Amino acid sequence: MTEELNTTMTQNFIHDFIDEDIAQGGQFQGMTVHTRFPPEPNGYLHIGHAKAIFIDFGTAEKYGGLCNLRMDDTNPTKEDVEYVEAIQEDIHWLGYDWGDRFYYASDYFEKMYDCAVELIKKGLAYVCELTPEQFKEYRGDVNTPARSPWRDRPVEESLDLFARMRAGEFENGRMTLRAKIDLASGNFNMRDPVIYRINHMRHHRQGDKWCIYPMYDFAHPIEDALEGITHSLCSLEFEDHRPLYDWVIEHCDLPAKPRQIEFARLGINYTVMSKRKLRQLVEEGRVSGWDDPRMPTLCGLRRRGYTPRSIRNFSERNGVSKAASTVEFAFLEHCLREDLNEVALRRMAVLRPIKLTVTNYPEGQSETFAVENNPSRPEDGTREVSFSRHLYIEAEDFLETPVPKYKRLYPEGPECRLKGAYLIKCTGCVKDENGNVVEVLCEYDPDSRGGDPADGRKVKGATIHWVDAATAVDAEIRLYDNLFSDADPDAGDKNFLDCLNPNSLEVLSGAKVEASLAHAAAPASFQFLRQGYFCVDSKDSSPDHLVFNRSVSLKDSFKF
Repeated sequence: MTEELNTTMTQNFIHDFIDEDIAQGGQFQGMTVHTRFPPEPNGYLHIGHAKAIFIDFGTAEKYGGLCNLRMDDTNPTKEDVEYVEAIQEDIHWLGYDWGDRFYYASDYFEKMYDCAVELIKKGLAYVCELTPEQFKEYRGDVNTPARSPWRDRPVEESLDLFARMRAGEFENGRMTLRAKIDLASGNFNMRDPVIYRINHMRHHRQGDKWCIYPMYDFAHPIEDALEGITHSLCSLEFEDHRPLYDWVIEHCDLPAKPRQIEFARLGINYTVMSKRKLRQLVEEGRVSGWDDPRMPTLCGLRRRGYTPRSIRNFSERNGVSKAASTVEFAFLEHCLREDLNEVALRRMAVLRPIKLTVTNYPEGQSETFAVENNPSRPEDGTREVSFSRHLYIEAEDFLETPVPKYKRLYPEGPECRLKGAYLIKCTGCVKDENGNVVEVLCEYDPDSRGGDPADGRKVKGATIHWVDAATAVDAEIRLYDNLFSDADPDAGDKNFLDCLNPNSLEVLSGAKVEASLAHAAAPASFQFLRQGYFCVDSKDSSPDHLVFNRSVSLKDSFKF
């Protein structure tokens, strides 16, 4: 592991199966538990993959075993080295490592081809010339078996045609290689499934060496067996494919017999987790990229300020089950809020500033206050915050005509606390020629240094955060909300693009932050008092142009 994990996987049904395998011996007698994580390098990993990563690597860790990282690059369409590198970066960021066990499925293409030839020779595979349209027509239904006029093609003829397919003699879709299993099976995955198809497309690693590519259901069990995987953990949609997985293992000459176990995928509301749809958002410019902080991608979440620990905790606390379910996005935010509350340094930032002048504080004078960096972590110490006659406060902290129960600043209103500094009382305001308030006026109590009145009198007003106008630093603040306004943008006949939230991003360009943030750099995260948790943007922020992303608000909307 690249980082010490703070969670231990709780016992689940996968571990129960593994415990049974270990206890019973048999094919697993004396073997090290060996899992794998096999992403397809055709996009960036998202929060759903984080659950699979947690299960695959976490299970191996629980049993003192091994977990491989394997790029499932059997389909050259949309595969790219960019995605390979991003996948590695994301897994390392989460705190997991595969050691020297990094593989590509394409490294096994020759062995897969040999296995296909072996099946043909055994009379268990044949070259089929059905067109895609005919394939659908001949597929049958629950009461009607599938059929193929090529099923009884002589072995030698299929061997010859398959070799010619590899040599590039036929165009895409002209022929396929199918396993000969059971055309009448109630499991349609077993109705002589296609195991090879022609695809004249350059491969990101193999170049133009191959123009036939194995189907996932054929390639995956071979890859697992060649790597000595003991337990192939995959999502629930592959449960009906397990008989085919076992059939390939049984009928090909392979060095191991892995066991496939399925678990339910992670569903989260207010998002989509189809890589095809996420890619569409990127390619159509509806987001700024795969790492847009509104995206559910791991790189997007990282840029928004999510921590590895928060995502691992989220994965652990969601559990592992066979039952599909949808988790509230608010719970993911809750896990982040929990983590940042412990570790994030506190700072003051004014997002929508208005000037506050302390009229009885001497012009040109200044002083500093020692303020705790994190009240829950004394070891984080204190910092010096400057104070002078001219400050900035939030525009919403002043109303010329207050509404009922308003406890902040208004003329002749109650005393309020300036966080960590003095008690003040609003005396009025200054307006521009259009009648807009441009400056709030107040007086301070010199005997209330530190914010607590020396005479013990009670303060009815609120505590207000502020920054010193003399030392404040300009910053751009980006406030993020859910990318989709619909809780289930994938449901039914909805077009997910119609569910995009037009208010998912608000940019505030005139914010003022305290001087201690002048040199803040990614991936630092802070709690801006009364505002939420923010991180330095890893792409756009610079010393000359600070950019902070709101990771999550202070208010927790998740209910246990």
